[in-house]
Amino acid sequence: QVQLVESGGGLVQAGDSLRLSCAASGRPFNPYAMGWFRQAPGKEREFGAAFRWSGVRQDYGDPVKGRFTIPRDNAEQTVYLQMNTRNREDAAVYYCATTIKPTPLSGTTDSRNFESWGQGTQVTVSS
Repeated sequence: QVQLVESGGGLVQAGDSLRLSCAASGRPFNPYAMGWFRQAPGKEREFGAAFRWSGVRQDYGDPVKGRFTIPRDNAEQTVYLQMNTRNREDAAVYYCATTIKPTPLSGTTDSRNFESWGQGTQVTVSS
């Protein structure tokens, strides 16, 4: 069973950058895909970004495209979410997730395709 632990959330001003981390532990760690989702109060969980571990292509949700990236450190089994915040709409609990099931990149926008989740990290954006 893989455990995911997010960190790096906090209070930022709109326009600031923030980097979230998602550290994976447990054996074996053999993800097929990993992703970041976010959920604001009263809203459904929203796709942020995802990639297939063995690939180079990344996919981003429209609200974050061009502002967020997902670098990773394979050796440390850590995935990051590099955020350039824009406004309070970026405020949410951010979750990382992983799946070991072969999933097309288009399928990684659906949170139901991920079976392992972290506990989330809160990002608050002030204007």
